Amino acid sequence: MNIALLQQDIIWEDPAANRRCVERQLAALRSGVDMIVLPETFSTGFSDRMAAMAEPPQGATLQFARAVAARHNALFVATWTVREHPDAPACNRLHWVCPDGTFGFYDKAHTFRMSSEAGQLARGRSVRTFEWRGWRIRPAVCYDLRFPLWLRNNYDSQMQRLDYDLLLVCANWPASRQQAWSTLLRARAIENLSYVVGVNRVGDDGAGIHYAGLSAAVDFKGEVCAACRHEFPDLQLASLDRDALQTFRAHWPFYLDADPYTLEDKE
Repeated sequence: MNIALLQQDIIWEDPAANRRCVERQLAALRSGVDMIVLPETFSTGFSDRMAAMAEPPQGATLQFARAVAARHNALFVATWTVREHPDAPACNRLHWVCPDGTFGFYDKAHTFRMSSEAGQLARGRSVRTFEWRGWRIRPAVCYDLRFPLWLRNNYDSQMQRLDYDLLLVCANWPASRQQAWSTLLRARAIENLSYVVGVNRVGDDGAGIHYAGLSAAVDFKGEVCAACRHEFPDLQLASLDRDALQTFRAHWPFYLDADPYTLEDKE
């Protein structure tokens, strides 16, 4: 699986400009990529006006994502805010968009209470797992990364497999907490015997928060196998080896000793 990590300096509250910026960054992308992953809220930034700027489900950003996915014959993964209908609450929605225009989504479950997000956006209620080109993939958004039970890679004894092979994290993670970002990416990879790809933004947002990037792909042993430049917009390619993953899992089946648990809705 070849994944393009697009580390972006998001232009504040300007979806059209951000879509043009992404197009320019992708101009350097070679063929043979299976997936393109962008930061959280790539079209607006993590704004206090995310709810006001929410698009309808079939809005301009989805149409842009469809065009990019078709052009590169790759899955397009990113988040932007969506409102299902005028009276519905907005949500921070991670989309995976296929080259044929079909798409799926996951709504961010852990809205960030230390910002206005938790007060203005509805949170998601369930984990999602999807398949793409032979890989089982679990999507997550930014603050979700701090909650290991939410992202636990459970073993299905009937299917004789773990829930997922790859955890994808789209984020706007500030530089002031960058050590936590890098550490948690590696921790989630190690504890879940999974690849983890985390894509973050760079630059300063309209609220004065600075972001340093540190987007990375981490393997199932916790080793970084691809990384974007610190502090700069960048586009890097990560090549993930599913055979190596399966071999390691077969040799070290730690998941067979995992403690059982159940999740209850907090509300």
